[in-house]
Amino acid sequence: MSIAIDANVPVRMLVRNDEAQFQAAKRLVEQAEAAGEPLLIVLTALLETEWVLRSRYCLDKPAIAATFARLLETDGVVLEHEPTAEEALYIWNQHPSADFADCLHNARAAQMGRTRFVTFDAGASELPRGELLDL
Repeated sequence: MSIAIDANVPVRMLVRNDEAQFQAAKRLVEQAEAAGEPLLIVLTALLETEWVLRSRYCLDKPAIAATFARLLETDGVVLEHEPTAEEALYIWNQHPSADFADCLHNARAAQMGRTRFVTFDAGASELPRGELLDL
């Protein structure tokens, strides 16, 4: 099967606002699970999923974090580099005012062996390994 899915597929599975698209997405997950080849959600699609759930569907951070936790446990679906996704969710939950994008960038950098995350963004500098770049 070997399929990666766009952000709109998990969004439909999570918000279920279009029954036909929800059923199609559900069938795809079930087929992938049956074939033993889980669908892949790349990190950029995860990032877009968060943005769509927050900006379009007005879901709050706890609701989005809970849905992402469920995605991590869904048979038939895998996330690109799950340790990065898990760390990003952990950081996001530990820092109430943090943006998910900053948490994901920070976690990916750490997973790639970087010990410092340098930024001009004061909020992002408060994350683990974060540093505000002086002017």
